[in-house]
Amino acid sequence: MRRKQTKTGLPPGSVIFTGHKKVEEIIIHYLQYDSEYLDQRTFENHAETVFHQSQEGKVAWYDMRGIHDTEFIQVLGKTFDVHSLILEDVADVHQRPKFEEYEKGNFISIRALKFNRTSGKILTEHVTIYFRKEFIITFQETDSDLFNAIRQRIQSSKGKIRHKGADYLAYALVDALVDNYYLVLEEIEDVIESLEEKVINNQDANIKGKIHGLKKELLILRKSISPLREAIGRFSKTDSPFVEESNLVFIRDLYDHTIQVMDMVDTYRDMLNGLQDLFLTEVSFRMNKVMQLLTLISTIFIPLTFLAGIYGMNFKYMPELEWEYGYFVLLGLMAVIFVGLLIYFKRKKWI
Repeated sequence: MRRKQTKTGLPPGSVIFTGHKKVEEIIIHYLQYDSEYLDQRTFENHAETVFHQSQEGKVAWYDMRGIHDTEFIQVLGKTFDVHSLILEDVADVHQRPKFEEYEKGNFISIRALKFNRTSGKILTEHVTIYFRKEFIITFQETDSDLFNAIRQRIQSSKGKIRHKGADYLAYALVDALVDNYYLVLEEIEDVIESLEEKVINNQDANIKGKIHGLKKELLILRKSISPLREAIGRFSKTDSPFVEESNLVFIRDLYDHTIQVMDMVDTYRDMLNGLQDLFLTEVSFRMNKVMQLLTLISTIFIPLTFLAGIYGMNFKYMPELEWEYGYFVLLGLMAVIFVGLLIYFKRKKWI
């Protein structure tokens, strides 16, 4: 609703921040590298940041943390000649994951995910990537370093990343976020197993609500991953001049990962549906056991009540009332009936 209200009637390309401010000041982390050279800096005051194009043969990476300052985003767009529609999507936290090709660069929108086991909620973060030849810029909502592993690979010069261009770096960044999906799914799997154990052992009275809540969170997860699969599919088939053909094999492998993640999400949803059915079955089973016990108790006491009712009547002439051993015989008869019914129920395996 907030997105519709803030963007209604505005022309395409209007840069409007649709989320909540999550950092006080925008932090910019800058990296420039090639196979032999590495330069990195951090700017905490973006107003004093000096932007410049990358040097020939070197990749320049600007990592922006904080997207609430729309004026700065527009200045950044003018500095690097970024299309206004890209800038609009950068500030729109509700933008679905996608891959788009532009004349001067390519754009990727994706969501970073985190699972809070305490609340059972999946937290999402809007992340965008714009790249072209020897230049890449990323935008994150918070000051958490989602790409720390990639930064360490660059610093330690591990793997191919220092010998590749900005397109390979864009692939590596998306791959890092997709790999994190596996960690989120592992945590969700642990919670599902815990819920299953509680259902079987009847340890939590609020288990139904927890199962339903987790199903809703998996729906959020699916909505984040489903369009990403389409976006990575387009990325893997692109003929953009900013993506080297030799890197497409890595992007196709990333596409396979997104399909695997989708399959895992669907599997966990099926598991939760089964767990919900198991919960209802356990409730019905326990109720049936209670009803069975009450029925057996009633069955046992029906003949005893019958006998007690007969001899509790106030008729004057009843043969057994004046019999010396009548009371004890009646109690003995009740005991025999009680024990006999118990033996019968036991042989029938009703108790």
